[in-house]
Amino acid sequence: MTQTNVMPSKDNVVGVVLAGGQGRRMGYADKPLITLAGKTLLEHVVQRVGPQCANLLINANGDPKRFQQCDLPVVADGMADNPGPLAGILAGLDWVALRHPRATHIVSVPVDVPFIPFDLVKNLVRAIGNNHVLARAFSSGRAHPVVGLWPIEIRSELRHQLVHHDIRKIDHFTSAFSMADVNFDGIPDPFFNVNTPKDRDEAEQILLRRE
Repeated sequence: MTQTNVMPSKDNVVGVVLAGGQGRRMGYADKPLITLAGKTLLEHVVQRVGPQCANLLINANGDPKRFQQCDLPVVADGMADNPGPLAGILAGLDWVALRHPRATHIVSVPVDVPFIPFDLVKNLVRAIGNNHVLARAFSSGRAHPVVGLWPIEIRSELRHQLVHHDIRKIDHFTSAFSMADVNFDGIPDPFFNVNTPKDRDEAEQILLRRE
């Protein structure tokens, strides 16, 4: 397995918003474009994560023009049949490796988490230190493997596992690497996930109370 000791910083971390899910529990709606308090889910995430990174891109399949209001690059999965978030992470790693040679890491975040902390990247970077290859978010006693910091150097191993071993679950892939868990506290949970219409209504009420 590839191991890396390259130290990340905000200046060499590129954010990847994973927006390629099918939205089954949302009635197959285009989840990134669902609105909460006057903004799309995508806009909420971009506004929180964008300032924390050197650059930002969207991983999504389908017509990229539907995201043009964010004025960000849109990168599709490089693998067919919707293999899940690892394919999106690999697409982000490959795109960044080709276009941002100074970048050492990406941070992955799902599009359906509108309360992502404003200090997410700083704390993930700090946690990696000299002892860990990967870092992931943790809250309310639960890991959030889709919210993580990934070194660019890991992409060859990830591609190998996806193509030759049909790895789909993030935890299965990351179990071979040293992982830092970074706890984030808050009310609501900073990784509150908008999966259903009920979740959407609850998240919107939270946002409206903050205004």
